[in-house]
Amino acid sequence: MKKYILFLIIFCAGVFQNVNAQKESYNLSLEEVVKIASQKSLDAFRNKNMYLASYWEYRYYKADKLPSLNLSTTPLDFNHYRKREYNFQTNEDQYVLRDYVNSDVAFQLNQKIGLTGGSLFLSSELGMVKNLGGDQVTSFQATPVSIGYSQSLNGFNALKWQSKIEPVKFEKAKKEFIQSLESLAMKSTTMFFDLVNAQIQLKIAQNNMANADTLFKIGSGRFQVGTVTQDELLNLELGQLNAQQALSKANLEVLRAQSRLNSYLALDKTTIINCEVPSEIPPLQIMADEALGMAVTNNPDILDQSQQMLEQDKAVAQAKSETGLNTSLFAVFGLNQSSEDFNMIYDQPDQSQRLRVGLSVPLVDWGRRKGRLMMAESTREVANARIRQARIDFEQNIFQSVMEFNLQAEQVKNAAKADTVAKKGYEVTFQRFLIGKVDVIKLNIARNDRESSRKAYISAVNTYWNYFYRLRMLTLYDFVKKENLTAEYDKIIQN
Repeated sequence: MKKYILFLIIFCAGVFQNVNAQKESYNLSLEEVVKIASQKSLDAFRNKNMYLASYWEYRYYKADKLPSLNLSTTPLDFNHYRKREYNFQTNEDQYVLRDYVNSDVAFQLNQKIGLTGGSLFLSSELGMVKNLGGDQVTSFQATPVSIGYSQSLNGFNALKWQSKIEPVKFEKAKKEFIQSLESLAMKSTTMFFDLVNAQIQLKIAQNNMANADTLFKIGSGRFQVGTVTQDELLNLELGQLNAQQALSKANLEVLRAQSRLNSYLALDKTTIINCEVPSEIPPLQIMADEALGMAVTNNPDILDQSQQMLEQDKAVAQAKSETGLNTSLFAVFGLNQSSEDFNMIYDQPDQSQRLRVGLSVPLVDWGRRKGRLMMAESTREVANARIRQARIDFEQNIFQSVMEFNLQAEQVKNAAKADTVAKKGYEVTFQRFLIGKVDVIKLNIARNDRESSRKAYISAVNTYWNYFYRLRMLTLYDFVKKENLTAEYDKIIQN
């Protein structure tokens, strides 16, 4: 039965190796995995499109501040209907059949005035109406030019607040895009080291399987000559069976981790990635004050807090504008002429003026306007308190992240030394077991120490790089190159 199980394992391993030989294989470092993820992953696609949405929103805001030229026209308006009219000859009302054709065209140039919040417009209009009944008279009317201005006088300038908030929103979107790249790097790092752990565990399982076979053979020979007891031989046989199970489990874990990483990197599911574990870490010791300064300057959370404060101030200003006297101004001056001769409609046009002043005075509102203002001010106070607390938490997070990163570098060095010592210790113990100087129990202890030390080292390196990218994400600063992180925004838009 044991021979059958062993044959089946060897056969499956051979098939597994043949299949892998036909698959595409890459040796990738952590940096290369992060780079591929930033270009091909679904997260990268989503982050890019979120930035593009913010970019076009900002472009719309910028375009809305520029002059706009509009054309409105009614090429044909035919109307056949009966109209009620008074007949002075018969002294009675009667319905008269009317037929006419109307046509008009107008151009209007509009410009918003950010300083006052009003709107300035310039227009030109031309119209024609033809009565199809009776003499079929055609009449033309033209307004060669008219200029007008409309303005709300309640003290609230929406354009001014928009010009304060929109640039902050767009700058925040740019910072958030860079931050999303670092968040993506952290996710890639986790998946990379998941595969590293699985591959290392597979190598350990393969070595343990080979060693278990060797030890069982040696133990069987010594059992024949009486230098190994039966319980020690059974222990060796149990170790061989456990090694077989561990090998099967390790193969499955590699397949799972490989599949997750391939999916994230948008690679073919059959692609094999051989992870190259970073052998060195940057010799960095980051000052907390420096990191905090960079975070305050670059982090989008700070810009988000500024945006929230502006929006709360805007809400209060708008509520104040609605508590008292509301007035509006609309003024137009232009030239106008009408004639039955088209050639005469632009000849000596008359002046036309219009001035309208609107007035709204709250007489009895039972305190609604005052209540709205008090609500807006209370909401602003709560928001400001929340923002102040968020700022304190943000600064504490920066200091803690810097401390964890600086300590982790030492943890990696210690874990590397422990891994080297445990590996040499197992080799020495294994050789001593071969010559009969060490029993099985001490050999298993040395093997477990070797595996634990290797896992601890990989975990320490994984944690270091996660802390590294986390600090970059919080500060948007490259502490190795000593420069702010940036992105090729123009290239993103062009693609």
